[in-house]
Amino acid sequence: MTADVDENRLIEQAKSDPAAFGELYELYVDKIYNYIYYRVGNHHEAEDLTAKVFYKALNHIPHYHNRGIPFVAWLYRIARNLVANWHRDTKRRQIVALESVTLKGDGQESPHKAAEQTDEREILLAAIQRLPPERQQLLTLKFIEKMSNAEIGQIMGRSEGAIKSLYHRTLVSLKELLAEHQNLINPPELDELQGD
Repeated sequence: MTADVDENRLIEQAKSDPAAFGELYELYVDKIYNYIYYRVGNHHEAEDLTAKVFYKALNHIPHYHNRGIPFVAWLYRIARNLVANWHRDTKRRQIVALESVTLKGDGQESPHKAAEQTDEREILLAAIQRLPPERQQLLTLKFIEKMSNAEIGQIMGRSEGAIKSLYHRTLVSLKELLAEHQNLINPPELDELQGD
């Protein structure tokens, strides 16, 4: 049996047996949680929203029909809608708490270099937060979830070509937002990220 057949079998079982939904939950909970966390920047809120995604999915799975789009894309769409509602309802800005960012190094980094890297992250996160939500979602799926343009297209309901175009425009916008900080973040490095 292939993974696709197993997933389809699990989906059909979950329509009449909520216990089978647990296996689908185990397959995708980490991906959905990570996606939500990077959109809301708060572990507690991400946990709550992740639970709501799977609660909604469990309640609506009897009406789910495979239309050639992966099941996880359906979960991401539910998550995207809940995150959008969360932002609308709470009027909060998307912030990743910097104290939760772990600096990676070989232990021989100077405190000055570590502080520069923290400043770079803070500036980059602030610039990303100024992008429209759709572009933030694209960057989250691309760099956090490490998805291909085709996979992102399925989740966002766009063609692969449209995602490539949106990605290019997003990077151009990000370069413009970062232009005032050229001494901290070198925008030409973003050119290296454009390959897919």
